[in-house]
Amino acid sequence: MADPDARFETLAVGGDDDRDRRAPTDVVDPLHLSTTYTWDELDKDAIAYEYSRIENPTRDALEERLAALEGGEHARAFASGTAAIFTAVLTQVGAGGHVVAFDDLYSGTERMLSELFAAHLDVDVSYVDARDAANVADAVRPETGLVWLETPTNPMLRLCDVEANAAVAQEHGVPLGIDSTFMSPYFQQPLDLGADLVVHSTTKYLNGHSDSNGGVVVTSDDDVAESLSFAQGIGLGNPLSPFDAFLVTRGLKTLALRMERHEENALRIARFLDDHERVRRVRYPGLESHPQHDLARRQTSGFGGMLSFEFDGSQAETAAFVDRLEEFSLAVSLGGVESLVEVPSLMTHDEVTGTDADDIPETLVRVSVGVEHAADLLDDLRSAFPD
Repeated sequence: MADPDARFETLAVGGDDDRDRRAPTDVVDPLHLSTTYTWDELDKDAIAYEYSRIENPTRDALEERLAALEGGEHARAFASGTAAIFTAVLTQVGAGGHVVAFDDLYSGTERMLSELFAAHLDVDVSYVDARDAANVADAVRPETGLVWLETPTNPMLRLCDVEANAAVAQEHGVPLGIDSTFMSPYFQQPLDLGADLVVHSTTKYLNGHSDSNGGVVVTSDDDVAESLSFAQGIGLGNPLSPFDAFLVTRGLKTLALRMERHEENALRIARFLDDHERVRRVRYPGLESHPQHDLARRQTSGFGGMLSFEFDGSQAETAAFVDRLEEFSLAVSLGGVESLVEVPSLMTHDEVTGTDADDIPETLVRVSVGVEHAADLLDDLRSAFPD
């Protein structure tokens, strides 16, 4: 196991990993593609690996490292971020149960809760403004099985006070789950703030190269980890593939370096946009103008690489603006080394219903700031704005 006293960058590179899975000359954890494993004897208790859907050395190595980076005891990696969230909710909330959820969520999570859990699994969902923990407290019921929050949110960059919401959840004996994808473990560690489960889409910053889909749930609760393991390997059979685990493990090695550059570039771009006459409003927690800037400073060690801004014009003019960009690719997803832009009202959030869809401005542009040279990104933005 990794040395818990090692610093983040050392844990990310993997210098303290358990080397039992490696050949004597391996510097990195190898890719194990075998779907099944030979038994040395007919004794199930004597074998380490049986079947790759249930356990795999490459996935195990990644899960150990992710748990260490997040400050948890257990991590379970899944085939996508959506699969990770679904499994986290399903293992905590039974039929006829209840979820309290932030009313500002990633559209895929909102649709999952509203169209799958509520409509097909008889789970009631209450959406509240979790920026005020009192709203969460008011919504909790005896049958509540989970409080589910996202901070910062996608794409409005709103924050929840994790400590305050954790206190509410603990008072009612309800687990608190946090989607921390936007921050990565480098900038935010919700378990240290009182959360019970933390989810990341490994597709985003953890992998960092836009070439792997995956998700992870991290917890320090042994019972929760056992439920996740059963769902991952037996109940749902939705583990992360060995090849994707290999890619994410490789991506983690540069996580600290990348997050520093993402943040550096994002802050420069946010300040540029904040001063531009064709921008109504910039949403970036690193700006002092952000209404939750003080909270961001208190519960995170950095502000990340995600921002959004409202173009001062019509939706058609906004579309024309993003079409003129060259260094920023027009695409969904985020967290890769390349810079991406999208218009949520036309792309990722066009079918949001359960949360306040009208709250997402039609001219909002979401930006995933990459690690290119900031001057090139700024030149691209300048050239795309109309004269």
